[in-house]
Amino acid sequence: MYEFNIIIVSILKDKVRPVFPFTAIVGQEEMKLALLLNVIDPKIGGVMIMGDRGTGKSTTIRAIADLLPKIEVAQNDLFNSHPSDYDLMSDAVKTQVEKGDHIPTQFIDVPMVDLPLGATEDRVCGTIDIEKALTEGIKTFEPGLLAKANRGILYVDEVNLLDDHLVDVLLDAAASGWNTVEREGISVRHPARFVLVGSGNPEEGELRPQLLDRFGMHAEIKTVKEPSLRVKIVEQRSKFDSNPYVCLQEFQEEQDRLKSSIATAQDRLSNVTIDYDLRVKISEVCGTLDVDGLRGDIVTNRAAKALAAYHNRTNVDIDDVKTVITLCLRHRLRKDPLETIDSGNKVQQVVESILK
Repeated sequence: MYEFNIIIVSILKDKVRPVFPFTAIVGQEEMKLALLLNVIDPKIGGVMIMGDRGTGKSTTIRAIADLLPKIEVAQNDLFNSHPSDYDLMSDAVKTQVEKGDHIPTQFIDVPMVDLPLGATEDRVCGTIDIEKALTEGIKTFEPGLLAKANRGILYVDEVNLLDDHLVDVLLDAAASGWNTVEREGISVRHPARFVLVGSGNPEEGELRPQLLDRFGMHAEIKTVKEPSLRVKIVEQRSKFDSNPYVCLQEFQEEQDRLKSSIATAQDRLSNVTIDYDLRVKISEVCGTLDVDGLRGDIVTNRAAKALAAYHNRTNVDIDDVKTVITLCLRHRLRKDPLETIDSGNKVQQVVESILK
């Protein structure tokens, strides 16, 4: 009986908790597009998703992670180091490469890391064991969530309630691709390349504008009003909750097709070009909207290229730009408390007048 219980526990431990299929999610096209483009090109800079409670934000974010192809990492490495890309290696792996040592590798699922609201800076960044460093001369680093999220997705639910200092740390790491921990003159640096995804409810407070600007894209989602769509959403969720494996089987073909499209788009991305005239038009839109800095121009160019790659093209067209530009610019506009027009509509008005 004892051995039987051990077997049951082992089976349950190995059993992966089913994730709601991305292709089964009804509506919320803006959020789904923003997430897809960010996994095709993580350099877009992540996405902030703001919307009503109970609109499937968390479900969609976890579903996109489940779609991504496995990644190759150095075996037993704490930072998911890439075995050949120097920029994605920890110092220990770099040392092995420089010595010419063989690096054993393994394939793992793309990391999906949740950052809890109550997390401390040490939990996020990692800690250095000062006592061991001083007494034994050994630099011992306990990795944090940024290390675990390297080459994956870091998800912060209710990011607008997160301590501003932690948001600064996250955005700096996301922008630079590195996390540096310094304690008592001892410093450890490791790669931290991840897609930063934040979600929140605007009723609970806004992010500071300078922090909001650091997110590549901003998706706004609203509760579905159409009765037939609401019924369809409820049916899909009920079907999944009653028997997730049957639901997964039903959408397996669509999931496989989308997985293949993402992988192909990632490979094609480096060959996608955008004509000079179209780049000028993008910058003209940003200038007309009085967008501060150049992040809006850069992100719009990147997102348009990712969309072209997703659509099996190597050249960006004007429709690609029109599709992504609101997502890239709406959160970068200066807020006027007396203005009644929505920021997304304002972007669209300028886009229609310039991108003809």
